[in-house]
Amino acid sequence: MRECGILLPITSIPSPYGIGGFSKAAYDFVDWLREAGQQYWQVLPFGPTGYGDSPYQSFGAFAGNPYFIDLDTLAEEKLLTKAECLEADCGQYPGYVDYERIYKTRYQVLRKAFARWKAGGCKSSQDLCPETEEYCVYMAVKDHFQGKSWAEWEDEIRLREPEAMAKLEVKLEEDILFYRFLQLKFQEQWKKLKAYANGKGIRIIGDIPIYVAFDSADSWFHPELFQFNAEREPDFVAGCPPDGFSPTGQLWGNPLYRWDYHKKTGYDWWIRRMAYCFELCDVVRVDHFRGFDEYYAIPAEDDTAAGGHWEKGPGLELFDAIERKLGKLEIIAEDLGFLTPSVFEMVRKSGFPGMKVLEFAFSADGQSIYLPYHYDENCVVYTGTHDNDTVQGWYQTMPEWDRDFSVRYLGNGHTPEEEIHWDFIRAALGSRAKLAVIPMQDYLGLGSEARINEPSTLGNNWKWRLLPENLDEDLAGKCRDLAWVYGRTGEEDKEESV
Repeated sequence: MRECGILLPITSIPSPYGIGGFSKAAYDFVDWLREAGQQYWQVLPFGPTGYGDSPYQSFGAFAGNPYFIDLDTLAEEKLLTKAECLEADCGQYPGYVDYERIYKTRYQVLRKAFARWKAGGCKSSQDLCPETEEYCVYMAVKDHFQGKSWAEWEDEIRLREPEAMAKLEVKLEEDILFYRFLQLKFQEQWKKLKAYANGKGIRIIGDIPIYVAFDSADSWFHPELFQFNAEREPDFVAGCPPDGFSPTGQLWGNPLYRWDYHKKTGYDWWIRRMAYCFELCDVVRVDHFRGFDEYYAIPAEDDTAAGGHWEKGPGLELFDAIERKLGKLEIIAEDLGFLTPSVFEMVRKSGFPGMKVLEFAFSADGQSIYLPYHYDENCVVYTGTHDNDTVQGWYQTMPEWDRDFSVRYLGNGHTPEEEIHWDFIRAALGSRAKLAVIPMQDYLGLGSEARINEPSTLGNNWKWRLLPENLDEDLAGKCRDLAWVYGRTGEEDKEESV
């Protein structure tokens, strides 16, 4: 079955409160996806973000971003007044997220909602998993230490000495409960939105980062999972080696897993992590899939990634353990980047669909494996991902010889440049890939100003947002027509499309 979907981060949904969330606008977007003939909505990781605002550097792998909690829903529940909601108004930046302003205002408003929730008896039928409870403790302690990473805390707390921790948790009881409230509301609101989407025939594609942040509940509570020394400091950290895009490589800084320990536990932590992700999503994209075959280890004291080396990962043994425990799961393998024969073989044996990106296809030599005629059905094609420029931005800056090849390939020499994105969308939808996912910015024909992320940079990422007027009936009709033309409209929708 051929299907299609749209990539749009939760943060990019329109909202008067500065950042997208589980609001009426999110439900409206689901309705628009249905009208546009789509079957999937792909999002980015849900975790609460830290330095750099990246969803791939979260304070907890088992937690949700409190910024996504819809304030209007809290007002309907009498936990906030409309005036209090407006205290979080960041509407003067409608097209971009102002993370600094949100950080300074959102938690103040959520504290008011928490106070009323607590006064009302803290009634909730939901329970949090143990790892989410650990996140709540971590954030309360982190606040106690003025936001510093756990590596900078007092030794007795940094090392989680039982007596010191017991005393501190009693002292921080209300703050821990506050973070529990946030996670309960996150789960409550998201599960309601997901159920609505599923009811409309829209499935959710989530995203699980391969690594966790050092500044996280995961590494503080479970140092045994990572390559830490006796002082709980990392010996090696994650990244990518030097290549044509970066002469010194990419130094991500995430702690690396102690895979021998994970194997001894039957990969229990990973099984629980995957189960948590599938509670939130229908399909999960596994980030940096090649890192399970081999991972790049950089000495923790190095300033660049140039001095790293490759180490062997767990391979498919990890995913076999997950399948034995959780059953067959719908996983997309993010198999981009530097790939070796063993990575290709691992993806093939897994049976997971890999990823194809059209922006990687049009090199002048005509040899790219991302050219559509190379695809088999078991893959997911994108015009670009969250790490790529928009099609319009990419096309305007690509080398002339590469552009010339794309024109020869697509036969679009007479297409006005402002319409060029449609040619690449058609190439993706018309390919053999069983699923085509197009970033929302590409359907809108936006330029580099709408790029979500530029890897290895800080300051301008994760900010772009839709405007309410972007989602009109004409665009939905065009998307729906293309989905029908290329056989990607569900059976129940075909007669309407004709």
